[in-house]
Amino acid sequence: MKHIYTGKTKDVYELEDGNYLLKFKDDVTGVDGVFDPGANSVGLTIEGAGRSGLKLTKYFFELLNEKGIPTHYVDADIENATMTVKPAKPFGKGLEVICRYRAVGSFLRRYGLYAEEGQPLDAFVEVTIKDDERQDPPISEDALDMLGILSKAEYKVLKELTQQISGIVKDELAKKGIELYDIKLEFGRTGDDQQIILIDEISGGNMRAYKDGKYIEPLELEKLFLS
Repeated sequence: MKHIYTGKTKDVYELEDGNYLLKFKDDVTGVDGVFDPGANSVGLTIEGAGRSGLKLTKYFFELLNEKGIPTHYVDADIENATMTVKPAKPFGKGLEVICRYRAVGSFLRRYGLYAEEGQPLDAFVEVTIKDDERQDPPISEDALDMLGILSKAEYKVLKELTQQISGIVKDELAKKGIELYDIKLEFGRTGDDQQIILIDEISGGNMRAYKDGKYIEPLELEKLFLS
């Protein structure tokens, strides 16, 4: 097993069979000790966060695979907080795709002149560049195409997959009386045909979810949802 990359919330290893192993850590993104899924730095360490995130990720990736949605998921080991995945190349140096159902977080900070907090949004999709130095700036479809990061045809696939996957997660959470406000996804290309697939994770650490109007912390979300 060869160490490839140390990330904020996961470490990446290459396996002998060509697949990769993701090791989930207890570090979560945030600012001044407060969790924030959109933050660019590790804000705090929560004991059990790695296994908790993996439990939700395993549930949702296996559900997506059953529905025929392309992902990098192979299997997961909850006890060791690891997930085996197929190799995939990110777009450029990495993109994050956010699907928003309510106006909160950075959306509200940017568009607060027009948007009210908690205002309903119609599965609004936005793409940001993974760039800590520049605070993960949003980027448009045209700019992605012109900079050679993502073609317009690929953007269409990316947007459709984002709305489809987010809708499935939203519906699953709703079964437990939980409302999804927004979710952050990542995609990559794989295989000879460069198929676009979902990568990374789907956990409380990359979404905002509420119950009875109150925000649910990532660990609490896993307990509520999987109980």
